[in-house]
Amino acid sequence: MSEKNKRKIVTGTVTSDKMDKTVTVAIQRLVKHVLYKKYIKRTTTMLAHDEKEECGIGDTVEIKEVRPMSKNKKWLVVKILKKGIGAGDTILDEVGSDKI
Repeated sequence: MSEKNKRKIVTGTVTSDKMDKTVTVAIQRLVKHVLYKKYIKRTTTMLAHDEKEECGIGDTVEIKEVRPMSKNKKWLVVKILKKGIGAGDTILDEVGSDKI
């Protein structure tokens, strides 16, 4: 099997799209506490490459592990699974509705 087929694919939520061609993706997982045996949410944030700049805040995306593109960016946005309500959209709607 080739090395490219062994790459990890994970699903997460876009938390920031302020950079050029880069988005911040938060990945949540449940971890069982060793002593108390309760499940705790753990969040990992990763930088992912978004060539077409289609992703917005709140989108659920699928990202794939690739070769390093920069110091911290080692993931690529494969596809957008669900569009979220972006923060920029609501600000524009509120400003447009106010009559100054």
